[in-house]
Amino acid sequence: MATARQEQEVISGCQQQDPVSATEECVGPMRLTQEPIQVLLVFAKEDGQSDAFWWACDRAGFRCNIARTPESAVECFLDKHHEIVVIDGRHSRYFEPEAVCRMIRATKPSENTVILAVVPQKLPEQEEPSVLPLLCAGFSRRFVENSSVAACYNELLQIEHGEVRCQFKLRACNSVFTALEHCQEAIEITSEDHILQYVNPAFERMTGYHRGEVIGKVLTELPKSDKNRADLLDTINTCIKKGKEWQGCYYARKKSGDSIQQQVKIVPVFGQGGKIRHFVALKRPHFDNNNQVHKFNKEERCSGEHSQSECHSLRHRDRRKDSIDARSVSSRGSDAPSLQNRRHSSVARIHSMTIEAPITKVINIINAAQENSPVTVAEALDRVLEILRTTELYSPQLASKEDDPHTNDLVGGLMNDGMRRLSGNEYVFSKNMSQSQLAIPVTLNDVPPSIAEMLNDEECWDFNILELEAATHKRPLTYLGLKIFTSFGVCDFLNCSEATLRSWLQLIEASYHSSNSYHNSTHAADVLHATAYFLRRERVKSSLDQLDEVAALIAATVHDVDHPGRTNSFLCNAGSELAILYNDTAVLESHHAALAFQLTNRDSKSNIFKNIDRNQYRTLRQSVIDMVLATEMTRHFEHVSKFVNSINKPMAAIEETSTCSGNSESESQTNFRNSAENRLLIKRMLIKCADVANPCRPLELCIEWAGRISEEYFAQTDEEKRLGLPVVMPVFDRNTCSVPKSQISFMDYFITDMFDALDESAGGRRSTSPGRPRQSRRTSEGGTRSGAWRERRSGFRRERASYLDGSRVSDQISDQLQFPRVGEVRRLLGRRSGLFAGAAKRPIPEEA
Repeated sequence: MATARQEQEVISGCQQQDPVSATEECVGPMRLTQEPIQVLLVFAKEDGQSDAFWWACDRAGFRCNIARTPESAVECFLDKHHEIVVIDGRHSRYFEPEAVCRMIRATKPSENTVILAVVPQKLPEQEEPSVLPLLCAGFSRRFVENSSVAACYNELLQIEHGEVRCQFKLRACNSVFTALEHCQEAIEITSEDHILQYVNPAFERMTGYHRGEVIGKVLTELPKSDKNRADLLDTINTCIKKGKEWQGCYYARKKSGDSIQQQVKIVPVFGQGGKIRHFVALKRPHFDNNNQVHKFNKEERCSGEHSQSECHSLRHRDRRKDSIDARSVSSRGSDAPSLQNRRHSSVARIHSMTIEAPITKVINIINAAQENSPVTVAEALDRVLEILRTTELYSPQLASKEDDPHTNDLVGGLMNDGMRRLSGNEYVFSKNMSQSQLAIPVTLNDVPPSIAEMLNDEECWDFNILELEAATHKRPLTYLGLKIFTSFGVCDFLNCSEATLRSWLQLIEASYHSSNSYHNSTHAADVLHATAYFLRRERVKSSLDQLDEVAALIAATVHDVDHPGRTNSFLCNAGSELAILYNDTAVLESHHAALAFQLTNRDSKSNIFKNIDRNQYRTLRQSVIDMVLATEMTRHFEHVSKFVNSINKPMAAIEETSTCSGNSESESQTNFRNSAENRLLIKRMLIKCADVANPCRPLELCIEWAGRISEEYFAQTDEEKRLGLPVVMPVFDRNTCSVPKSQISFMDYFITDMFDALDESAGGRRSTSPGRPRQSRRTSEGGTRSGAWRERRSGFRRERASYLDGSRVSDQISDQLQFPRVGEVRRLLGRRSGLFAGAAKRPIPEEA
C-alpha cells in the first residue's frame, strides 16, 4: 500500500471506515451544520511523519488527501477546499514550503483555511528559530517533527476545536453581512467610542454619503440637523451607555443639506469583559403621509439583471389585499392578462371562503339592499357603510369643541391611549412605599377592635374608606379585603387558608404606591368596596356565579397595582419601558393585570391560586384580565354601548312581554342574563362603575377624592412641562384649574349614561310616563345609588353657574355643596389631607 501511495501525485478518498456524521454549531441564534473536516497533506515522499498524520486523520474521522508536488497540491485544494493543509517544511530539496503556502493563499477558498508547517527538530545547542517568517509566508501555525500518531492526532484536534471552528463561524457571518447589505433599513455599526465601522447600502441611499466617506469617522464629525432638541443626544448617550436600547424619532442631515426624520433604534452590543464594544443603529424614514412614502419609493432604484421587472412588480404588490396594483397591470402590456387572471382567481378564493366575519355579512346585506333601493336610500346606505368601515364604532365624536374646551381637554386626555412618541424621554417610576407600623392581622379575628367596628359598616354604601385609611396607617386594602373576601367565601372557593389570603393582600397592597395622591391602595380598597356592594344587589347576584364574584373581587383589588400616578398618554409620550413593552396600547391596564399574576405566582405562601385545578384557574385568570383591561378609558363608550344594546334593551323587551303575561321573572330573563357573553358584559360594567364611583359617594368623600385626582393630574402637568412633553390635559394646571368644572365635565361625559345603564340593569325601571324622568334615586335592594351622583352633578352645575355669573346660590345649596374655587378647594382639602401643602402659599389667580 505504501508503494501505491508513492506512485500517485494525489491520493484522495482514503477515509476512515466509519465516517463521522456532520456536527452542529451555533453562531448566536444561527444554527449551522459542519460537514466532516477535510485535510490535505503536502509531502514530497512518504515517511513516518506523513504516515503519522495519515493515521491521525483516520482516527479523528477526517477526510484526507495527499499531494506530492506543489502543482497537484493547488489543484487538489481548489477541488476539495480543505479546512486544514499540512505542508512538509523540513526539506527544501523537492519544493519550497513557503512558496507552496503562498500559492495556496493566493486562491480565494484559502481565506478560512488553517495551514500547518511541519518543521524539523532543533539540536540541543541550536537556538529556537523565529516563527515570524512562517507567519509572513501565510502559515497559521507550526508543528515540530514528531512521528507519533498520538501527537499528530492531538495537534489536529486542537486545530479543529480552535481555528477550524472559528473560521467556520466566520464563514457563516458572510450570510449575515449579505442580509445587512440587502436590508431596506439603514444600518450603522459603531465602536464604543462612536467611531463608524460599518454602514450598509440603504444608509448610503438614505443619507447620500458613500461608505468610504464616513467609515472611520466619529459620529460627532458628521453634520447634524438643528431640528432635534438640544439635550436629545445626551439623553440617547445616557440611555445606551447603561446598556439599554433606545428607540425614537431623530432628525439626520443628508449630504445635500436636507433634514430627514428617522425612526431610530440603537442597540448596545456587549463583548469581551462584559463591556459594550459596539452600537448597532437601525434607521428608517419616518413618514407622515402616503405621499412621502410614494416619493421615497420612487427614489429607490433596483439593481441586477432582472431588477426592472421584479422590483416594479414587488413595489405594487399588497399582501393584505392579495392583489396587484392597477397601475402595474396597465403598464406591463403583455403581462396584463395573466395578472388579471391572477386577480380574478384571488377574488374567487375570497368569495369561496366559508369563514366570514359578522361585519362582512352586514356589509353584504347592505350592498344587496342598495341594488333595489331609491337613490336617496342608496346614498344613506353608502354613509352607513362608511361608518361601519371605521375602527371606532362605539366612540362618540365630541361636538362643539370650541364651546367647551374644558371638557375637550379632559376627555382628550383620558380617551387618548397614546399620542406621538417623543424621542429621548425615559420616564422612570419611583416608588415611595411607607411601611405601616400597624401589625397586620393573621386572620380576621385578629383585627383591632377599633378597625373591626369600622368594618361592621362595610356593606353600607356610605362606608367611609378615608377613616379606615387613617386608622390603618394607609393600609386599608388588607383589612377591608380580609372582611369582604371572607364574607364572599373566597378562601373556601380557592381552597386556600386565610393566612395565604392575608399574605396575598399584603403583597398586593405593598405594590401600590403610597406616594400617589389618588392611585394608591386606598383607591383600590374603595373600588373593592363598590364592587362588593354591586355584587350584593339581587339581580347582579342572580346573574353571576361564584367564580364571577371571586374574579370581580380579585380584579378590583389588583386593578391599579403599581400605578405610577401618570396616565397612559404620559407614558407613551415619555417613551417609558412599559409603553414600549405594551406597544402604546392599554399600557397601565396590561401592566396591572400582568404584575398581579407575577406577584401571586412568585411565592407559594401568597399564591391564592395554588390549590385550584388548571381549567378553573384559566377561566378565573381570563376573567380577571378582562375586567382589569375594561377599566381602560379609551374603550369606555364601546363597553357602555355594548352593555346597553346587548343587555338592557333586550331585557326591556323581555320584561315587557313578561308583564303582559303576568309573570314577574320569566325563565327567559334568567337564561338571558346568565349567558356567558352577557355575564362578561355585566362584569365589565360592574368594575368600570366601581372604578369611578367617587361622585356617587357622600359629599365629604366626593370632595376629597376630587382633590386627590386633581392633585395627581396637577403633578403630571408640572412634570410634562418640566420634561418638555406634550401637555395631555392642559386644563389641569394647578394655577388655573377649576375643580368643580372638571368634575361636572367628567360626570356629564362619562358617569351619567354608564350609571343609568347599570342602575337599570341592576333592578331599575323606566317611568311609565314618557314625560317623567327616570326614577333612579333608589336606596332599596335593587338600586345602585345613581340618585346620589345625579344630585351631586346638579349641585355642581348650579355651583359652577353661580361662580361664572358672580351671583350667590341659595343658602341651602351652599350648605350642601361647599365646593368653592381652586384656592378655597386647596385650603379645604389641605386641612383634611395635606395634599395641597405648599400649593396654597402661592398667589391664586382669579378665574376668568
